[in-house]
Amino acid sequence: MSLTERRKAATQLEIARAAAALFAEHGSDGTTAESIAERAGVSLRTFYRYFRTKQDAVAPLLNFGARRWQDLLAETPDDVPLPEALERAAQRAMTVREADEAGSLEWTRGLLRAAVDDPALRTVWATVNQDSEQQLLPLLARRIGAEPTDLRVRLTAAAATTAIRVAVETWAAAEAESPPVADLAAHCMRNLTAGLT
Repeated sequence: MSLTERRKAATQLEIARAAAALFAEHGSDGTTAESIAERAGVSLRTFYRYFRTKQDAVAPLLNFGARRWQDLLAETPDDVPLPEALERAAQRAMTVREADEAGSLEWTRGLLRAAVDDPALRTVWATVNQDSEQQLLPLLARRIGAEPTDLRVRLTAAAATTAIRVAVETWAAAEAESPPVADLAAHCMRNLTAGLT
């Protein structure tokens, strides 16, 4: 990436963090594009240069989480069986190691709770998951020696993405004392990939 592209990505992520924090704190009705811009330290004009709506502003943060999981899967040695590789990557991606990661997970919890009453936020979440599924295709195809269009690859990508989505949604809807999201992600992945070889 060029310096300009890196700056643009950094600005988008900063706006996304501000948006996620506000959605988590105030819900959808209590969050405006103006409040997001103010929290992010950018002008409203800059906000609209990057995002069409307040809901769209959270997509970079959600996409960042999806990419983290895919990167961890890509790093898993090829000799690890695919079901185990998927479970390991899911658990590692959801394991909180630093305060920033705990904050990001809490923002995600707040976002998904706000999305219950906000169709536009649900659309962003669905789009992020659909994009994640598509991005998994070449990674899974390489691991099993098939084409990305192969039915097994497509079904595995759909199942793996669904396992992560359901785990995060279940965790977000639960009380704070619920099992860690990493354990829930591993459990969902294990159950959905039980038939894979």
